[in-house]
Amino acid sequence: MVNSHRIIDYVGVDIAMSTNRTIIDFMRHGEPVGGRRYRGQIDDPLSDLGWQQMRDAVPSEIPWQVIVSSPLIRCQAFAEELAQTHGLSCRSEDRLKEIGFGVWEGMTRDQLCADDPHILQRFFSDPVANRPQGAEVLVDFQQRICRAIDNIVDENPGRHVLVVAHAGVIRAAISYVLGSPIENMFRIKVSNAAITRLQFTPGSPPTLLFHEG
Repeated sequence: MVNSHRIIDYVGVDIAMSTNRTIIDFMRHGEPVGGRRYRGQIDDPLSDLGWQQMRDAVPSEIPWQVIVSSPLIRCQAFAEELAQTHGLSCRSEDRLKEIGFGVWEGMTRDQLCADDPHILQRFFSDPVANRPQGAEVLVDFQQRICRAIDNIVDENPGRHVLVVAHAGVIRAAISYVLGSPIENMFRIKVSNAAITRLQFTPGSPPTLLFHEG
């Protein structure tokens, strides 16, 4: 994994020279209590390891001017701590919740594959046709993420924003910026506490500056 501190410090030089650009850094939450599973909108807190992962991802010099967070506690608790420590404004945005996984929520890969060994292979090959029962429709999910991003950009012209969110949110944001099919979003790896940087310049298409897998 590329060292996020070095990336943030380096790219920040270019940001400071272009005040009309809005930069959004997405940070995925750290490991929640209960480990890896299809958590979706279950509101588990961060584990001790999850807290450490996120604190370690913060650069020595904070580049952000404002923080926006998913309302789920595994994101919001860290966002509020960071904002308080550095005197930044922080608000939650309901549209930044993770995608709802329906009947899969709370289940591990092993549990899902116990009765159907190929269930995940089918899902990743075509998540639209193999959506879990009761899960959020991918197109609807991407639309709410796009609306949230557009709102953040409109509210913060020329600023550097940290968004603390989820793997699904970051995948949808990358797909939005690159114009890639939403059904391919699960092919994007997003690790705990990884940072993704997007740039929004008036009159130009948005740009993916970097992504930590």
